[in-house]
Amino acid sequence: MDYEKILVTGAGGQLGSVLVEALKIKFGQDAVIASDLNPIKNYTGIYEQLDVTDKARLEQIVKENKVTQIYHLAAILSAKGEQNPLLTWDINMKTLFNVLEVSVEEKVNKVFYPSSIAVYGDMAPKTDTAQTDFLNPSTVYGISKASGENWGQYYFLKYGLDVRSLRYPGVIGYQSLPGGGTTDYAVEIYHKAVKEEAFECYLKPDAMLPMIYMEDTIRATLELMDAPKDAITVRTSYNLQGMSFTPEQITANIKKYYPNFKVSYKPDFRQTIAENWPSSLNDEQARQDWGWKPKYDLDAMTRDMLMQLTKQYNLVTQ
Repeated sequence: MDYEKILVTGAGGQLGSVLVEALKIKFGQDAVIASDLNPIKNYTGIYEQLDVTDKARLEQIVKENKVTQIYHLAAILSAKGEQNPLLTWDINMKTLFNVLEVSVEEKVNKVFYPSSIAVYGDMAPKTDTAQTDFLNPSTVYGISKASGENWGQYYFLKYGLDVRSLRYPGVIGYQSLPGGGTTDYAVEIYHKAVKEEAFECYLKPDAMLPMIYMEDTIRATLELMDAPKDAITVRTSYNLQGMSFTPEQITANIKKYYPNFKVSYKPDFRQTIAENWPSSLNDEQARQDWGWKPKYDLDAMTRDMLMQLTKQYNLVTQ
């Protein structure tokens, strides 16, 4: 395998904490640098404290470590972003520009930029939303992601920088707690079920959204980054579909294992955000270009989530 040195920004987040471990397995522990604004609890491996708005510090890390790939995960997410829109825009865009500029200047081979279903708005079809459907995002997070997709394509066309991206649905995993997204109810609900606590959902029972299990998310990310350069035909961001379900459906699925599990509904501002997003994505381009195919459906995900969380909470209480 060719020499690789990989920098992950936002490595302490829900996705980053899992991705760094997968990258260490793939490339070796010494090949991966985890970075975040704050120290990552219980992390073993190379760690650099990094505020990605500080271009000089980012440049120093990239140069000193001869970084060849950057996975830029640092961002403020949808629900949290609406509490301070201007700060969200400033941070999400400034960090991306710093990553793109440093990557060109230091000749980084590849950049991964995560996008989101939040790039779509009420002008796109709700079901089977196509790769090329119109983007009119309704949140500052979505606006920043749609802009970021186009900037990634711009840096590819103008400078030849190999930027690759996925439009993630809601990501569900047992490895960490969620970090402020609109789809985070689908993580918290499993924790509540395992702890045998009631759950109050901030979305309506029939709010259908596209989701994906963490294992599929990580695999898709690595498969995209492994694909030959000439196979990548989408230089904005690839649609990625795992499964779609409503709070009502995930509750029914959990009740197969926890029949007394109680869920109530109290929709808040996140319901309005969800209503502007697709209920399912057409990811035909990803399937065609680099062979994407999800492994987990709702049943398989529920079984694994409940099993893994049961282990976690048993360890905590011993």
